[in-house]
Formats: sequence, structure tokens, C-alpha cells
Amino acid sequence: MKILDRSEAVEVRKRHPGKKIVFTNGCFDILHAGHVRYLAAAKQLGDILVVGLNGDESVRDLKGEGRPWNSQEDRAEVLAALEAVDYVIIFSEKRADNLLRQTRPQVYAKGGDYTVNSLDPDEVGALKEIGAKIEILALVPGRSTSKLVEVMQRR
Repeated sequence: MKILDRSEAVEVRKRHPGKKIVFTNGCFDILHAGHVRYLAAAKQLGDILVVGLNGDESVRDLKGEGRPWNSQEDRAEVLAALEAVDYVIIFSEKRADNLLRQTRPQVYAKGGDYTVNSLDPDEVGALKEIGAKIEILALVPGRSTSKLVEVMQRR
């Protein structure tokens, strides 16, 4: 099964000895081509791609009332269906620092809307603690959940 319970996060490295684990995280509320391309690029950084998925409550905290548009179970199922994604783990916190400590990836990938300096300090601290390399991937021009939401609301 590609959707793991949070308690199984520590098992990922044990299941794949000698493999390079790549981790990324986000809300992935309305999956679009930018997400698909980003996740495919993240997978290219290693052997196993783990996606930490913000749970519904943390999405509301991050994005505001009315979000997420899709439930955490539906978002996890759609992500797990992507070829590039090996595992999806739902986490309830706003930030992924605790899940990073559990999965202990060698590489942490984020989209080009971030810089190393704009990453959450607790997440950066966890990455330093576990010795993970940070990779910022290029944005896919014109592809954005926020833009999709704006278009839907105008209609």
C-alpha cells in the first residue's frame, strides 16, 4: 500500500536499505500539472519519493476557512496514484519537522516558490539534524492552485 499510517513513517528506510529517500510535503488540495511535474522531478533526485500530506485541519490553518477543497483521504488517494510517488503519509501538524525526523530522508525537495531562506526554521533545523540535502526545484510556469481557485471563484 502506498498510503502509510503515520506510525509507519520510520519503516520507510528499513524497507529500502541502500536506497536514496526523497521527501517533499504540501497540501496538494487541487492536483494540477504543475504538481505532477514537480513530483516527477523530485523523484529524479533519488530512488524513493515520500510525500508528506498536510491533513485537513492543518490545511485550514495554513490556507483558511473553506479549505481544503478535497478531503485528506481523497488527496492521498490521488497522490498515491501518481507513478512518481512511492508513499504518502498524512500528518496533522502545520509543519513537517516531526515527520522529517521520523522518515529521515537524504533529500528534501521543495518547489521554486520557496528558497532555502524562506523554508520554515523548524523544518530546516530537522533537516540539519538528520543531515538531509535541500533541493529547490523550478516552478512550472502558469500552474498554481491559487490561480485555479481564483478562476473557479470568478466563475
